[in-house]
Amino acid sequence: MELNRQELEARVAEAFADRELTKGARHRDAVLQVIAHLDRGTLRVAEKVDGEWKVNAWVMQAVNLYFGIAGFETHQFGPFETRDKIPLKKDLEAQGVRAVPGAVARYGSYVAPGAVLLPSFVNIGARVGTGTMVDTWATVGSCAQVGENIHIAGGVGIGGVLEPPGARPNIIEDGVFLGSRCIIVEGTIVEEEAVLGANVVITASTPIIDVTGPTEVIHKGRVPARSVVIPGTRPKQYPAGTYHIPCALIVGRRSPSTDKKVSLNQALRAFDVQV
Repeated sequence: MELNRQELEARVAEAFADRELTKGARHRDAVLQVIAHLDRGTLRVAEKVDGEWKVNAWVMQAVNLYFGIAGFETHQFGPFETRDKIPLKKDLEAQGVRAVPGAVARYGSYVAPGAVLLPSFVNIGARVGTGTMVDTWATVGSCAQVGENIHIAGGVGIGGVLEPPGARPNIIEDGVFLGSRCIIVEGTIVEEEAVLGANVVITASTPIIDVTGPTEVIHKGRVPARSVVIPGTRPKQYPAGTYHIPCALIVGRRSPSTDKKVSLNQALRAFDVQV
């Protein structure tokens, strides 16, 4: 029987408090239905409500419970063999997704119509929006929320989160460009149409320093919308001496009045951003 959202949330919360309940069909089926909803995109781990991101902790609880419910299975792919608890997504043609050889999207992730997956990895609970390209060797970690019309360049690592349930996943909003080898972890939000140059690393504690004004402005855990960001360092004094530690520098802004593609090209040229 298909349960409504309130029923699913209640049963998942009960099962998370007492894992033994997942041995019974009532709570086991609720967990399986949540994962099926995630796979279809009808539920998500986090969503924007009144301009703010809200984490659905109970959905993340269901992902954690699923690992205990699912059993190991072995699958053959030509000469390759896998053994895992979570199968791969299926029916990509019907879903309108382009996935080239080497692309891996696990069941329980959502990849929207029009998205393109090059040889890459999309983990359970993650969401990839329409028009987004996940380039070669890029990773979209568990429960990460990736919006529409984003370019995730080669080797980018968007970290995942499963515990504690309710922790904010990494969120990449619409129209963002992530340059090669960027790393986004620890619940970072990259707001709309930001441009991150190659090798930018953002953690929860990374200083994101706006150097475009007369005095620096420091952000943490959030890259402001339409920012153009490059990797940098700043000096810090230790007992052994002064050392330069990593930071990220906001060196400009994309113009919101300019066409997105033109604006992106201008940003890359004007600020010498390496991609």
